[in-house]
Amino acid sequence: MTAIALDASQEARRTALILAASQAIIGSAAPIAISVGALAGQYLLGPDKSLATAPVTGFNIGVALGALPAAAIIRSMGQRGGFMTGTIVTALGGLVATLALFQSSFWLFAFGLLTIGVGGAFVQQFRFAAADNAPPEFKARAISFVLAGGVVTAILGPQIVIFTRELLAPVMFAGSFVSILPLAAVGAIVLSFLRLPAKASGKVEIADSDARPLAEIVTQPRFVCAVGSYALMSFVMTGAPLAMVGCGLSENDATLGISWHVMAMFAPSFFTGSLIHRFGAERIVATGLILLIGCAIVALSGLALWQFWTSLILLGLGWNFGFIGATAMVAATYRPSEKGKVQGFHDFVLFGSVACASLMSGMVYNAWGWEMLNWIVFPVTVLCFVALGALKLTSLRKAEA
Repeated sequence: MTAIALDASQEARRTALILAASQAIIGSAAPIAISVGALAGQYLLGPDKSLATAPVTGFNIGVALGALPAAAIIRSMGQRGGFMTGTIVTALGGLVATLALFQSSFWLFAFGLLTIGVGGAFVQQFRFAAADNAPPEFKARAISFVLAGGVVTAILGPQIVIFTRELLAPVMFAGSFVSILPLAAVGAIVLSFLRLPAKASGKVEIADSDARPLAEIVTQPRFVCAVGSYALMSFVMTGAPLAMVGCGLSENDATLGISWHVMAMFAPSFFTGSLIHRFGAERIVATGLILLIGCAIVALSGLALWQFWTSLILLGLGWNFGFIGATAMVAATYRPSEKGKVQGFHDFVLFGSVACASLMSGMVYNAWGWEMLNWIVFPVTVLCFVALGALKLTSLRKAEA
């Protein structure tokens, strides 16, 4: 290895470690918002609790709405300046949510979580920044480093909730959201050590004449699986804390359940790519769907703590296999000339579906209970299996032709 290549590899490792540390710190705002967003919403509402999950929906909408502006800010200011701007947005969201709890304002609280979600859109760019600033032989490991930060987030965020939810009593949960401010400040300090170009540079991709209409691309079966697995995960995960507390379990138990769930979402990412390479994306997606069915079966089997936690772990594992496998499949749905419009539409549909699922979760739980929420998993997974079957038949016909 030449001296120049060695320096590039060392700099890439340094960048990936800084982004991983930032992911662990700033990314903790997401599990804080998700684990207590619905509980705090329930706390702020009157007798009708059907909109309790609306704040979590606001968070998901914020991630969707923030995706394009975050990318534009990062292109304009460079990755370091753009990411540090994201920490300011996250801190602002934590401040708004805290003030809303003190004022007992449900909709202001939902807006605060939406703002935290917009800040989360910047965090979503970390792994891509790690890969973009790494030499080809280090790209995969750079992404793994950032994913390792996600595993720390799964532990740190819920633990912060446990130790701070009564910090500003008698206003429940305010302490958890005010803790987002120091998290954002520490994250900004860590990001300040990045040594990246002031502005991202790259060639603008010009659409070729062979680009197909968007409707033709997104109606391919591969597209259904990515949206279906992510929406199901959001649907069940958002309602789980409400169900656990409703069954007499403690808020700490509910928070730890989300912690195990988020850990299961991220931890397998270190080897999911290798499994996809060895067995194929379709088989990994099918495995993910089977795990989602297993989640629903365990959840329907009883209301003990171990059943809640086990179902949430299976839910996280199923999401990881289903979503990462389906994302690899979606990459095969478009040509290079179609990349820009397909990725943008995919994110819009994906996070829009997640937002709808999180809102419907509270409505279904309040109207029909935890059991119905899990019964809905079955028809959605069947739809995804039908899409996989259609994809397999299409592939066989092309092979025969």
